[in-house]
Amino acid sequence: MTDPTAPESPTPLPRPKPRSGLGRGLTALMGDVAREEPISGAEMSPGVRTLPVGSLTPHPGQPRRYFNDAALDELAASIAARGLIQPIVVRPHGKGYQIVAGERRWRAAQRARLHEVPVIVRDFDDAATLEVALVENIQRQDLNAIEEAEAYHRLIGDFGHTQDALGKLVHKSRSHIANLLRLLELPKSVQDKVMDGTLTMGHARALIGAPDVENLADQVVSRGLSVRDTERLARNAKPDARGRSGEGGGRDADLAALEHQLGDLLGLSVRITHGAKGGSLTLSYSTLDQLDMVCQRLSGERI
Repeated sequence: MTDPTAPESPTPLPRPKPRSGLGRGLTALMGDVAREEPISGAEMSPGVRTLPVGSLTPHPGQPRRYFNDAALDELAASIAARGLIQPIVVRPHGKGYQIVAGERRWRAAQRARLHEVPVIVRDFDDAATLEVALVENIQRQDLNAIEEAEAYHRLIGDFGHTQDALGKLVHKSRSHIANLLRLLELPKSVQDKVMDGTLTMGHARALIGAPDVENLADQVVSRGLSVRDTERLARNAKPDARGRSGEGGGRDADLAALEHQLGDLLGLSVRITHGAKGGSLTLSYSTLDQLDMVCQRLSGERI
């Protein structure tokens, strides 16, 4: 049985041919999964079957590379008590099956010592498998900021998606995607801090374009600086710094930082105006799906 705690070493994959957009595979997959869950105990919905845990292997191009041990233990405890509620999506591969979506659940199932897990088997080719894995993780918000940025980068580079098309696909604004892609400009050591949670996306964004970024990142961590403090630190490190935010034409730096933080959280463009008698908070959306997402979050409904 594969050791879920063993370090993963990414395996280079052949570069898929560019595609103009997502095929029917992803829509069919997500629709089937939605219709076929939840399942409980021996009650299996049509299209769902059980397979031995050991017959499944992870996809080498899986965009998610960081798995939190504590979160896996919590999920494993839940699975041990209630069973695996949502099936894992797999495809035939060699003498067994390769995971398309649900590697985290598979890892937790191993920790829970399950012998079999519910699966949905789909016959995806290599390109569709990678594409579905990328989008499924993004839509479920299972990726940290760097993993999400790398996923967008691959969807653009390998499959020919534009930032606008990606925004509609995953219900995020184009600016959110552009901002995430800029994180890939940071040194590897700083990206690693974002991946393990030492730095937030807001901290990382504040450091983009600053000189000696690695030293500044170390200062942020050692001093426990907030995002706003990090923005000030980065501005002061620039030779031509004037003590004003480069964005917003001299607007209050704290408001600009708060706009960035809310924008990162929602994946939308955020604008805050504030005066002596109060102010306003404006969220800009470009699709009805984005509006629906905001309404669900405000009403407390699960997305």
